[in-house]
Amino acid sequence: MTAHDQDENVVGAPVDPDSAPEEHDSSKRKQIPFWIELPILVLVALVVAVVIKTFLVQAFYIPSSSMEDTLQINDRVLVNKLAYRVSELGRGHVIVFDDPNGPILAEESLPEAALRNVAEAIGLSTPQSEFIKRVIALEGETVEVMDNTVYIDGIPIDEPYVKAGSDMPDYAAFTVPAGHVFVMGDNRDSSQDSRIFGPVATDEIVGRAFVIIWPPGRWGGL
Repeated sequence: MTAHDQDENVVGAPVDPDSAPEEHDSSKRKQIPFWIELPILVLVALVVAVVIKTFLVQAFYIPSSSMEDTLQINDRVLVNKLAYRVSELGRGHVIVFDDPNGPILAEESLPEAALRNVAEAIGLSTPQSEFIKRVIALEGETVEVMDNTVYIDGIPIDEPYVKAGSDMPDYAAFTVPAGHVFVMGDNRDSSQDSRIFGPVATDEIVGRAFVIIWPPGRWGGL
């Protein structure tokens, strides 16, 4: 047998169908049933929501009237947790911060903690240990309330956001210590704020509230 014949025999040799590599056939791929796929997608979405809530942006539910008329009960706002890593804290900013008196932590099971985190991530509830107020005075500034007007370093400030008809009792001059801010609610008659619990440490600030996202008719920046 010549080399030519051998080549022909090799090339033309019959191929065993059982030994041939299987060709990719997308039509034969087994599809995951929708009833199995849906819970997986929901779980992934919830995990992503919790991660975003923990490190980037959190939806915050407004539980009280202390920020009226700027924020109404049941409003939802978005809080930028990276705001003060890339920009400076300023007077007039609406911020979320940890309870200066320390949170009251209730015992909860793992499922309860998971449900709470999910609810907080999508704005269905608000951590009881976090408040939302407006920055009025920065570190080193002296804040004082006289005749229903707020003074910073002896100069009255314009506050168009204050709820109409608010009546503020006088507050003696107070100098904000380093690393702190003085906060107040826009509804001055119904707000527990720095006039009661003192200045807020800047390292206790969770982030800056920057937009109302719910209800739709109240969409807008803060």
